[in-house]
This record gives sequence, structure tokens and C-alpha cells, in this order.
Amino acid sequence: MRNRLHIGVLYSRVRMEEKWIFAALEKRGIDYERLDDRTISFDLENPQPWRAYDAVLERSISFTSGLNALRVLNAFGVPTVNTAAVAEICGDKLTTSAMLARAGVPQPHNIVAFTPESALDAIEVIGYPCVLKPVVGSWGRLLAKINDRDAAEAVLEHKAMLGSVQHSVFYIQEYIQKPGRDIRAIMVGDRVLTAIYRKSEHWITNTARGAEGEVCPVTPEIEALCLKAAAAVGGGVLAVDLVEHPEKGLVVNEINHTMEFHTAQPVSGVDIANEIVSYVLHVAQTAN
Repeated sequence: MRNRLHIGVLYSRVRMEEKWIFAALEKRGIDYERLDDRTISFDLENPQPWRAYDAVLERSISFTSGLNALRVLNAFGVPTVNTAAVAEICGDKLTTSAMLARAGVPQPHNIVAFTPESALDAIEVIGYPCVLKPVVGSWGRLLAKINDRDAAEAVLEHKAMLGSVQHSVFYIQEYIQKPGRDIRAIMVGDRVLTAIYRKSEHWITNTARGAEGEVCPVTPEIEALCLKAAAAVGGGVLAVDLVEHPEKGLVVNEINHTMEFHTAQPVSGVDIANEIVSYVLHVAQTAN
């Protein structure tokens, strides 16, 4: 192992989270490099330059860019946070749901279909209202609340006509009458650092859509559920999104592997960026 660790941070845009991460690295005097995913490239016949990094933290906005970078880096033998395997699971809602189901983690009722006709049948099984989600996406984009059969037929036809791979998988989820909030728990390794309520009068409670943050106590139930969910997808630095289901109790709605925490850090008072840096350093030191 080198006397001094060399860390890479792969990013797309310097958001508040990246500013905090860079500041945490600099405060510790860590030798690090900013890797803009819009300008880098990988020569698959020359992995040596990348092996100069003891670990790379992936913070790409693009799921596709980030995942493929992680695949190459892991193939080169470079430790990453998170791993390509974890990113592949968490970046796809269907795969996440399948892994949660295998592990017996409670989640909303989900059905997946591959044609508009089978999707319409599945929606009738779930019942109205229900939610139609893209399997890949974030920030609450392209979600549709389906209130009746006419709306279902129209939305399914629209998605089918778009013709993209992203719209060829129909991920259907029961609509949950939330109490005006959901819960985002921030995990680093085997610890639940903190949690916040994301409160909104809108049925979509992402902070990117205007939801407000409020501290949520990390109860033993929340901690146990988050640990089980994280283990199901491979662990690492994760945001586990929970919903208070009126019949099922707490359920895991989604897991994010490159989460934003611009609301969670100031609201909770927990230095999430510094905790992420500590985890990246641990991964680097363990690998070497």
C-alpha cells in the first residue's frame, strides 16, 4: 500500500453534496482528484493509470455513465463506492424490488409487465388508483398516478409509442395513502446515520419536487428494516426510502446508491459528507 491514499471522486456536476465531500477530503488532507464523467475516458487496454486510485467514489448524475464507469473500474481491480453490482441493483427499481422480495423485505405491492396489454391486466389486479413508474429514474420524474381505466389506457399507449427501452418495461405499484410524508434514511456501511421525513401535500414527496425535510427519529424498527434492505442489495453508501403503509406498516419503497443529502445534512446536523469520506477511506485501506 502507498504511504498516502489517492482517492478519485467521479461526478457530473458540483452540487452542494460534492462541495461538502470535497471540503471533507481537503480538511483531512486527503490526496484526491476530481473526475468529471463528461471528460474522462477508459482505455480498456491500459488500466494502469486508473490503478493509481486506492478507491473511487461514484457521484455521477447519469445512472448509465456511473454504472459503466464502475463496471470498468471494478474490472480494473479498483475499489469503488458503491460497487457496480450495488449500482446495478439500486439503479433499477425492478431489480431492487426483486432483491428485496427475495430477502423478505416488506415493500409495496409491485407488478411488472412487458406489453401494454399485460400491463393493463396488471393494473386491474392492483386496482385504482395505482402508480406507474419508470424502472430507471430519480427525482420523482415520469411517475404517473393512474386513477381509472381510461387514464391507464392513455398512459400505457403513450409510453408504448415513445418506443424507448426505458418505457418498454411497465412497473406498476399500489398507490399508498401516505400521511403527507415519507422517510429517507441515510446509511453508510452497517450504520443508519440519520433519517428525515420528507413532507409534502403532493403525493410525490421527493425534496427535488419541493418536499420539506424534518428530523425523523431512527427507531429500532427503522434501523432493523434499513439494515435488512441494505444487505439485500449489497450494502455501501445508500439512502433507503421508507413509506408508512396504512395496513403493512413501514415498507421499503426505493433504495438510492448515489443519493442527494442537501436537505438531510443541515436538517439532521449529521456530517454525512464526512461519514462518506470515512467509509471511502476504509474501503481503500481494506482493499490495500
